[in-house]
Amino acid sequence: MGQTQAEISDRIIRDHVVWSMAAGLVPIPVADMAAVSAVQLDMLSKLATTYGVRFSLLDAKAILSALVGGGAARIGANLLKLIPGAGTIIGGMSMSIASGASTYAVGQVAMNQFASGQDLGSLSIEKAREMYEQAFKKGERVAKDMAGDAEEVDVFAKIERLGALRDQGLLTEDEFKLQKQKLLERV
Repeated sequence: MGQTQAEISDRIIRDHVVWSMAAGLVPIPVADMAAVSAVQLDMLSKLATTYGVRFSLLDAKAILSALVGGGAARIGANLLKLIPGAGTIIGGMSMSIASGASTYAVGQVAMNQFASGQDLGSLSIEKAREMYEQAFKKGERVAKDMAGDAEEVDVFAKIERLGALRDQGLLTEDEFKLQKQKLLERV
């Protein structure tokens, strides 16, 4: 028996949450937000196809702007990335979780809309914002769980990034060793 539209959509959303979390780790402020937006647009297109609903890139961009816009958490995480050393790492992790949660929430709003047979152009922004806020909270838990699942695999990548920051003179040797030890204690 084949998968239902809801099951397919759930897989699409979860895959794009992972990709958004990875995009949120891009160390260059604003470039990460652009990458996350591209991931979200791709997700919206795939969800529309799954439900056989018309997809308009213009409508999708308008919805993303209305729902995600310049969210304070995303801007704050981006600003943290500007602080050399630990700020880059902390900002990256915060942005990664926020990006995943946002993608999850956007996906839930779109899936609900598409399941009713309507496209994004007929979406009520007020209703969508309410749904987005509720789904964002759940999305934070989903993203944190996904980050935890991937943490063991990612520890060595984080150590490599710390080493690069040390090599660039953004972390001292002592800061590098301390952060490395903290990461290894988690494994």
